Amino acid sequence: MHNFLVSLLSISSNISPQHLPPSPIINKMGDIQQYKEKLWFPLESNPALLNEYISNLGFSTDSHQFVDVFSTDSWALDMIAQPVVAVVALFPMTEKVSKRRKELHAESVSGVSLAVGGDTNVDGVWYVKQRIRNACGTIAVLHALANIPQSTQEVIKSPSWLQTYLLSSPTSSSPIDKADVLENDATIELFHEAATNHTINSTSRGNKKDEIDMHFITFTHVDGRLYELDGRLEQGPIDHGSTTQANLLKDACGVLQQLMEADLDEVRFTILALAPRSKAGG
Repeated sequence: MHNFLVSLLSISSNISPQHLPPSPIINKMGDIQQYKEKLWFPLESNPALLNEYISNLGFSTDSHQFVDVFSTDSWALDMIAQPVVAVVALFPMTEKVSKRRKELHAESVSGVSLAVGGDTNVDGVWYVKQRIRNACGTIAVLHALANIPQSTQEVIKSPSWLQTYLLSSPTSSSPIDKADVLENDATIELFHEAATNHTINSTSRGNKKDEIDMHFITFTHVDGRLYELDGRLEQGPIDHGSTTQANLLKDACGVLQQLMEADLDEVRFTILALAPRSKAGG
């Protein structure tokens, strides 16, 4: 582990994590409570950065790593080693893109409603609500790592922060409960902070209060279905239809291509695949 992370972790025991979910939250007694939302710096969509980040969290990049997907065309997809276990995308939330995304969600077969305070899960899908501003990069990473196929789960190191968190927040735990654990965890906040301030970043992280119009989401394959996972969505996981592990990348890019076509003047789309390292040239 790099020295800057060792230094951060050495002081984590002296930090009192605050429970800061957004407002309003309806507790189990039906009472409405008011909280102030936490605020982090945003992550950069950078495979070198994210590979170091997930390694420090406890995911072995000896086996799988994030790689750039340069296009949604077949020539680019054919460059990516298979089977891809997750797809993470960063996209601009322009009016045209957001409108098309809502249309795609309306066309999906998802029947799940995760309104504020909801505790509903989709069977087999690990999903957490995002209640920390600018944390969508970390939420997307967790959605990717927590939904990897059972056959590849040995890539989670033991002991590690990731193993501890997933044991405390299993798939069966509600999205709200997973968020509670995350928001009370000072260590993940320090890991995220270190990643946003790393020299690997190609851009400045700016100011926490800057208006951000970019957003991370994850696509994963669970039980033959293609799920879009975004912790900010009230309806929770979006089921985009049938897929296979072998077709995850192609089918996820099919959804993303429709968002790209909605705003042809917009070029700020990035796609990362979590792919086998042995064939990906890492």
